[in-house]
Amino acid sequence: MAASTSLFDTPIYTLAGEASSLAQYAGHVLLIVNVASECGFTPQYQGLEALQQKFSGQGFSVLGFPCNQFGGQEPGSSEQIALFCREHFKVTFPLFEKIDVNGAHAHPLFRALKSSAPGLLGTEAIKWNFTKFLVDRKGRVLKRFAPSDTPEKLEPAIAKLLA
Repeated sequence: MAASTSLFDTPIYTLAGEASSLAQYAGHVLLIVNVASECGFTPQYQGLEALQQKFSGQGFSVLGFPCNQFGGQEPGSSEQIALFCREHFKVTFPLFEKIDVNGAHAHPLFRALKSSAPGLLGTEAIKWNFTKFLVDRKGRVLKRFAPSDTPEKLEPAIAKLLA
């Protein structure tokens, strides 16, 4: 995925199983996150939704990708995930199909994200749920944030990109 626009061409599926792509988000600032419902970081859904509410009118969106690769912390079906996020955190940002972010079956989107923004010491592997990738309006991956980086901590970087 060498071209900056190719990120927007990556095929994805909604949580409801409908084919989609990131093309609908071209020109937006994105925060792409691998999420899980039974993780110690799950309360970050609240902060992610707050970012969505604050900045969505300015061309920003959080995109959540459930992943069950870390401690089996996202065991539910698509319907269970959607219900959990809606009932517990009133999530309005888009959620997509459950995917792998590491290994042989890693989703192409996350392969591209990891390659563009390696982690500590240049490692590409995602270490845990709620790893976040900040993407600019042109589809360039600007930064990777650790699971422990709260959504509130990311707000200044997002606001700067939207200015």
